[in-house]
Amino acid sequence: MKFKKLHPWNLNPQQAISLQNKLRKNLRFRKFQGYANLIAGADVSFKENKAIAAVVVCSYPDFKIMERLRSIDKISYPYIPGLLTFREGPVLEKCFKALKHEPDIIIFDGQGIAHPRNMGIATHMGILLDKPTIGCAKTRLYGEYKEPPRNRGAFSYLFNKERRIGAVLRTRTDVKPVFVSPGYKMDIENCIKLILMCTGKYRIPQPLRLAHQFANLQ
Repeated sequence: MKFKKLHPWNLNPQQAISLQNKLRKNLRFRKFQGYANLIAGADVSFKENKAIAAVVVCSYPDFKIMERLRSIDKISYPYIPGLLTFREGPVLEKCFKALKHEPDIIIFDGQGIAHPRNMGIATHMGILLDKPTIGCAKTRLYGEYKEPPRNRGAFSYLFNKERRIGAVLRTRTDVKPVFVSPGYKMDIENCIKLILMCTGKYRIPQPLRLAHQFANLQ
């Protein structure tokens, strides 16, 4: 896959925040056009001083694994909320550059625009990959919401003041919701639809679940 090298990863926190604010001008939100024949999940795990990235590309709708890649690197950035892309981005970049099956959509374990500067990992990496991306997180980072009803498919919007920045989506009945937000070249409604398309008996969408398992493989 092509990967735009728009900036270095080794920025100090002040430089990283400044970059996030500059990248906001590149935000693109739209209804997904075309067919999602290949959907990828991307996740990073941490063990001791190592970052382990995994990208799994699945066919849709059968979720057959077409390709999976894992990359391991030394952690090069401290844990700073709001700047996690600078911690996870370098090792994910290696995976994506080596990927032979180019996905139509990528789901990231993390935030999209539901971020103080609208620049969660799904948005940031979407710009660098120039691909439609979705953030799907297990917990809220930013925004206000009301708890959605408890049935599968129910959701409530996540707001920054009066602006919609994502959705709190119930992927299984009577199970904790996930926090979904557009990354790049996607709108909220399409994000909700696609995450539900990718979930069945598990809370987490299948491509992302497979990436999480691969990233945590012993």
